[in-house]
Amino acid sequence: MIKKINSFFDNFDALATLFLRFGIGIAFIIHGYGKFPLPPEGLVDYYDLHPLIASLVAISELSSGIILIISGFIKNPIGNILTRLVGLNIVILMVCIFAVAHQDWFITKRLFTSSQIFLLIGGLFFLIKGNRT
Repeated sequence: MIKKINSFFDNFDALATLFLRFGIGIAFIIHGYGKFPLPPEGLVDYYDLHPLIASLVAISELSSGIILIISGFIKNPIGNILTRLVGLNIVILMVCIFAVAHQDWFITKRLFTSSQIFLLIGGLFFLIKGNRT
């Protein structure tokens, strides 16, 4: 019985990765798009970022989400490397976001109950796994 259950769910491994890819991708698209028009005044004013850096953050978030979703459908080494590069970009973005915007969250309950930690973990997942199913 256990083997049948495991065998049944083994067929859905690629679907699970697709759900994660779309969830992380859409989250980054929404976060990035919310910072338009450029430069994002909220980042410039509140965090005292240079307008160019603030614009790069917005463009990077938006493009990471789009490329993460699209690269999942590219079934060759290019899709794999795009997925890994986007995963790396997401990890870098999230570490910088934690360092600049949420310095008081490190190793606290707030960090592990925020959605940002899951975006970081998703980035790590795609950095390590790439497009392998």
